[in-house]
Amino acid sequence: MNRRKHVIMIALAALVAGAAALVYAQDGEKAEAPPAKESADAAASGGDLPERKPPSAAKADETTPQAGKGPKVLYDLGALPDPVQRMLTEIVFAAETGDMEAMRPVLESREFKPMVAAEFVADPVAYWKAHSADGSGRDVLAAMLNVLASGFVLTGEGRDAMYVWPYFAETDLASLTPAQEVELYRAVPPELAVSMKRNGKYSYYRLGISPAGVWHYFMQ
Repeated sequence: MNRRKHVIMIALAALVAGAAALVYAQDGEKAEAPPAKESADAAASGGDLPERKPPSAAKADETTPQAGKGPKVLYDLGALPDPVQRMLTEIVFAAETGDMEAMRPVLESREFKPMVAAEFVADPVAYWKAHSADGSGRDVLAAMLNVLASGFVLTGEGRDAMYVWPYFAETDLASLTPAQEVELYRAVPPELAVSMKRNGKYSYYRLGISPAGVWHYFMQ
């Protein structure tokens, strides 16, 4: 099971690294894929996630170029605090099963369940099923994985600090670069992405985890 979780996190890291490479492949600079062997070795040994750096990471302080206002965009999952990595692993592991009920133990593993709506929701699983396209909640799980495959930001300080996915939730969408727009289309349905770009404000799913590994919300 532990090895399976490492493999899941490495797969997620590969998706994020791919997005980072896409964003850095602008202004005539060629992006390179992260080495696959490094990920395979980490999976086999059960070690920490390898550090993921876009080609220009050294110049960009391991972030993407910031087109609009907001916190710096991050991609290196391996640099996240261990509690955050563990929570991400639990979320991804449950979401990839395709069974919304698999998410219940993750939701109930902490004293307080994450927020899934502006109002209090006692049963997030039932809520997600009721608001899904087919009543199973699988589209919600897919949205969760798509959001986590994007870059992220660290907002706030101290007790108010929060890692937020996707970074678009804290970015002026009217100022996105072409490469960042492609990344937006990967995380959000096209029709909604066009509307959000027009308004300059992100209005789709966002997910927040504190540095202590507490899952605070996944909501629109």
